[in-house]
Amino acid sequence: MMRTRPLKVALLGCGVVGSEVARIMTTHADDLAARIGAPVELAGVAVRRPSKVREGIDPALVTTDATALVKRGDIDVVIEVIGGVEPARSLITTAFEHGASVVSANKALLAEDGAALHAAAEEHGRDLYYEAAVAGAIPLVRPLRESLAGDKVNRVLGIVNGTTNFILDKMDTSGAGYSEALDEATALGYAEADPTADVEGFDAAAKAAILAGIAFHTRVRLDDVYREGMTEVSAADFASAKRMGCTIKLLAILERAADGASVTARVHPAMIPLTHPLASVREAYNAVFVEAEAAGRLMFYGPGAGGSPTASAVLGDLVAVCRNIVAETTGPGESAYTRLPVSHMGEVVTRYHISLDVADKPGVLAQVATVFAEHGVSIDTVRQQGRPDGDGEASLVVVTHRAPDAALSGTVEALRQLDTVRGVASIMRVEGE
Repeated sequence: MMRTRPLKVALLGCGVVGSEVARIMTTHADDLAARIGAPVELAGVAVRRPSKVREGIDPALVTTDATALVKRGDIDVVIEVIGGVEPARSLITTAFEHGASVVSANKALLAEDGAALHAAAEEHGRDLYYEAAVAGAIPLVRPLRESLAGDKVNRVLGIVNGTTNFILDKMDTSGAGYSEALDEATALGYAEADPTADVEGFDAAAKAAILAGIAFHTRVRLDDVYREGMTEVSAADFASAKRMGCTIKLLAILERAADGASVTARVHPAMIPLTHPLASVREAYNAVFVEAEAAGRLMFYGPGAGGSPTASAVLGDLVAVCRNIVAETTGPGESAYTRLPVSHMGEVVTRYHISLDVADKPGVLAQVATVFAEHGVSIDTVRQQGRPDGDGEASLVVVTHRAPDAALSGTVEALRQLDTVRGVASIMRVEGE
């Protein structure tokens, strides 16, 4: 039987995502009601600039007082799409205190203070859902939190930022430099005027923290995630990757240690083989590769950003939360029972691609190989090539076997001390094998 009293929804933020959420709620109202078992009603929209025309939204619903809106008491669900840590954090906790469940797309807040928000939701018997905070339209949080709840996830490897994937894809396929590819991404609306959060890996790191917490049932904060940006990736790196049968992606890599006693979470550029499924992810798309003990390898792929894809994820959470309200129950909350520590990046074991500028004379390779041996890093392949201009220098590329990050760092520092090594052109990890 359909519940006649509508569930009232407050929308915090009405930008690209918020306006699309409001539009879908209006145009798909009958379908949403049928799926939920009760009608849903947009009861208020909190914005910063009330004078702006918002097509399809009754001006009477618009307010600049977000706090008063979430305190009304008759609000059943608050949708938060304003972003940032404050005032979003205060508004969400106030919503819980006044009886509303929350749907959020706020990756920065959840990565920094997710544990406290989950605790507040549990204290007040309300839901906190955030599918849209991780990978846009791609269903990922719910499969990890529910579909794989009976399995053991050991690794999550993914492209979770569309802007960086677009830039790296253009550098790979067209030979463009970083600045040129960034300019194209900006012109097409994929990159913000200030792209720092994307290209320096902060956006991906926040998503990595959220995913690691869900996948490994432990608390992982943004500060626990090792992060490197991709602004130093060059055309020469792509040329080297192609010679190895690889391409370069900015990856979020989350792993459970072999002994199960700890986890690691990191974001950085990496070479991956062209045979790996993530290598074929083009343009501004996202894809996440999940490895679980019983389910095996799963891949989730789709648009990871934009108004419509993100709104789709928000509306999916809205339906789930409203169904829980109708059934007088709540969905799964935080699962952090394992309490696993997050290991330091120095303990991570992986392969490396190191490009050196060296003196073009006999004995250099032997010196370099000795340094690697002294630090316990085994070499897989070496390629040395003299410069066409005959300036007395050569390029030396070393690809290692798997080694701890700390050992590699020590190796590089020792290499810098050699008179025959003019500089370290680039260091990049090799993943996905």
